[in-house]
Order: sequence, then C-alpha cells, then structure tokens
Amino acid sequence: MAVSQEKLRELIFQILMSYDVARSSENELVDRLVKEHGVSKEAVIEAHEEVKRIALILPELDEMISAAAKIHNSDRVQTLDRNILRLGIYELFFDKATPLNVVISESTRLAHQFGTPSSAIFVTTILDTLYKASKGQPVDVPSASTEKLLDARYKNDPNAKKP
Repeated sequence: MAVSQEKLRELIFQILMSYDVARSSENELVDRLVKEHGVSKEAVIEAHEEVKRIALILPELDEMISAAAKIHNSDRVQTLDRNILRLGIYELFFDKATPLNVVISESTRLAHQFGTPSSAIFVTTILDTLYKASKGQPVDVPSASTEKLLDARYKNDPNAKKP
C-alpha cells in the first residue's frame, strides 16, 4: 500500500526527530510508526531510506540552517524546527524532485502540526532566505529578526530549553 507524499514526509520527519532525540533502534522505530500511523512496514522502510540519504549530509544541512538563521550553531534552533528544516532544505537543494512552493507549504504544515505557534514563521523565513540566497536575490531578513524569533519561541514554549 503506497502512502501519500504528505504522509511519507511526516514519517521522514518523525524518524529524523527520533534519531535526533531518542536514538531508537530501527526495528523499534519501524514497529512504532506502523502502529501509530496505520501504514505499511514498507512505507516506513521507504521513509527510513530517505532519512539515511539525509543523514549523509546533516553537517551541510546544519551549516545552511546556521547561516540562514545568522547564528553560530544550529543547536540554537529547537530540535523540532531543525529537523523540519533539514527535510525542507534536503528536498529543496539536494533531492530537487519537489517544487519550491510544495517544499515550503509542506514544511509550514509540519511546523503547524508539530511545532509552536512561531515555528511555521521561523521555518518559512529560513527556507525563503536560503532559496533567495541560492538565486543571488537580496535577502531582506535582518539578523536581529532571526534572533528575536528564536527568543520568542523559547519564551512562548515553556518546554523549550534555550541553549
């Protein structure tokens, strides 16, 4: 049973999160996602294969996030947002099978679904900044605004830990 691209993207995101936070074994993770999402084991394995491709370039993805957010280290970005951005940046610049508007729309959807109220704004801003920079367009995001977004996110999310 094939899953929609939307569901596949959710699975990829949740696997990225799991490896970033919990470090579950692959078998445990596959079983849990099959049960939670009501998808086939093959769908979860397909998502996991995509995560393996993303994992190969994590340092590069994190450097892009840091550069766009104008911060020294991507660890300053909340884990959830960082993994949505990793997936979005991978799709936008490395996989290139998904059009820009779909990447931004889907990344925003994931941020709304799993994140804090300002997650979607932050994710959209970073993806837009990277896309404009890649096309040689002027980037109109002052560095202070990114810091304010980060600070606001920590203020609005009582569970967030500021590095």
